[in-house]
Amino acid sequence: MNELVEMGKISARGQVAIPIEIREKMHLKDGQKILFVLSGDTLLVKKLNTETFAEITKPLKVAAKKAGLREEDVVDIVHRARQRK
Repeated sequence: MNELVEMGKISARGQVAIPIEIREKMHLKDGQKILFVLSGDTLLVKKLNTETFAEITKPLKVAAKKAGLREEDVVDIVHRARQRK
């Protein structure tokens, strides 16, 4: 992993601007939620994935439809996969 070190500044209102290079590398968009984790004197900022379950699984549903799979087929596929272990 390539490290990227940038310096920021805290405003009088406690706001922090994330440097543009970091925003671009992390694909951060306006209004996106981030998580702050404080451990000792270290502050970690983590990008959150706020997609809904439907949004996350949509590509899987599209692929299943293209493959001709039906919802009823899933149980059988799972059982066969477990037997192979």
